[in-house]
Amino acid sequence: MNSSHLTKKSSPGLTAIGVFLLFAAIIASLAGTTLVWRGTVLDRMWTLNPRAYRDLAPFGKAVGISFLLLGITLSVTGIGWFRRRLWGWRLAVAVIATQVLGDLVNAFRGRVFEGVIGVAIAGALLFYLSRTNTRAAFAGGSRTKNQ
Repeated sequence: MNSSHLTKKSSPGLTAIGVFLLFAAIIASLAGTTLVWRGTVLDRMWTLNPRAYRDLAPFGKAVGISFLLLGITLSVTGIGWFRRRLWGWRLAVAVIATQVLGDLVNAFRGRVFEGVIGVAIAGALLFYLSRTNTRAAFAGGSRTKNQ
């Protein structure tokens, strides 16, 4: 491995994205857990976003299971990201692109401020993921023998 490859693999931006993915996996898993198994001490976390709880609680276990699946997806994405696998990069792009679309929907459904802020943040992440240097850190990641 040459030194430029090592630099690409350990850049602060790449590390930050990986940490973000794993943090999001934890949050999604906690949300899913509290929606599937209600009445636990974890329910207190909804004081941080009571509006979201009001919107999600009526769907109960169905949305809870969806959040648990999202948590698994984000965990797998984070692992692939930290291992610099091409499929990890592709999953990250798909996850962030989905977030951009969701934020656009929120903006058009009347939550303009939240939607615009979400699009700006997720759009910036998607831009970072699409950069040549970022993508290059994952080049060949799915073709290595030790995958």
